[in-house]
Amino acid sequence: MTKIYKMKLNKVKAILLFPHGAFMKRFFDFIFSLTLFVLLFPLLFIMGFAVRVSSQGPALYWSDRVGRENKIFKMPKFRSMQMDSPELATHLLKNPLQYTTPIGSFLRKTSLDELPQLWSIMKGDMSFVGPRPALFNQDDLIALRTQSGVHELVPGLTGWAQVNGRDELPIPEKVKLDVEYLERQSFWFDIKILWLTFIKVVRRDGVSH
Repeated sequence: MTKIYKMKLNKVKAILLFPHGAFMKRFFDFIFSLTLFVLLFPLLFIMGFAVRVSSQGPALYWSDRVGRENKIFKMPKFRSMQMDSPELATHLLKNPLQYTTPIGSFLRKTSLDELPQLWSIMKGDMSFVGPRPALFNQDDLIALRTQSGVHELVPGLTGWAQVNGRDELPIPEKVKLDVEYLERQSFWFDIKILWLTFIKVVRRDGVSH
């Protein structure tokens, strides 16, 4: 079975598993993200203020990320690192704690630093579930995802790889799980991943710093 045939088959499966295909997934993403944004706005304001007063620099950090079809977009996070930190994936830093802000470790372990990405979901740059968006300079990850057809997916706030290891996984294993999500994607699989993500966040599993 050729890669092109597999990609066409996956698109047919997406239509069957998501009523009206990508439209319903996008509709769910928009309504759910907007609802959460409104409900969590007081928390977002408090966390932004805490970041701003605890270290020098803006509350939000906008990084260049790789989106669907390898298009670059700006993804926001509450800033958990100092302004002079290298622009690398945190797990690649020799001593990430030396760059962490006073509340940065708390933000990362509770995943509160990810909340501003609700804006990216509302815009359509991201989905609630999908492969985590790679940094623009993660060439090995981008190449493997492109070879596997994963780059056709909208990146997610969480994903199948995130609930199966997160920072602890080597890149080939992450891509293997991304491919599994590509082949198994459905509404109920997304719900399962969201539930497992909630459990992971509560237990603080898979975060190395």
